[in-house]
Amino acid sequence: MQKLTNKEEEIMHILWKLEKAFVKEVMAEITDEQPHYNTLSTTIRNLEEKGFVSHNAFGNTHQYFPIVKKEDYRKKFMNTAIDNYFNSSYKNMVSFFAKEEKISADELREILDMIEKNK
Repeated sequence: MQKLTNKEEEIMHILWKLEKAFVKEVMAEITDEQPHYNTLSTTIRNLEEKGFVSHNAFGNTHQYFPIVKKEDYRKKFMNTAIDNYFNSSYKNMVSFFAKEEKISADELREILDMIEKNK
């Protein structure tokens, strides 16, 4: 599974949300600067070439849908990020977020409770 560009990830999040969509429906979901229709269409076709989406044809129009699950993509690239940025240590990752004040003590306690319940 390849790493997607930021724009491709944005489009995938839209497709995961909508489950299936025509290019114009994807376009309607883009909140930042909207690309030209043809640029968006090319990006979606690139996602199809990379094996992330497929389509159903309706005449000359295509309705696209994701074939890679969001959870599978997240798992793959979270593991890569943890390996690359935190020396394969989840402890280092959690302590980073604690130091950056991105996670509270209460949230850490909730995580500990989840860990204990899964034992």
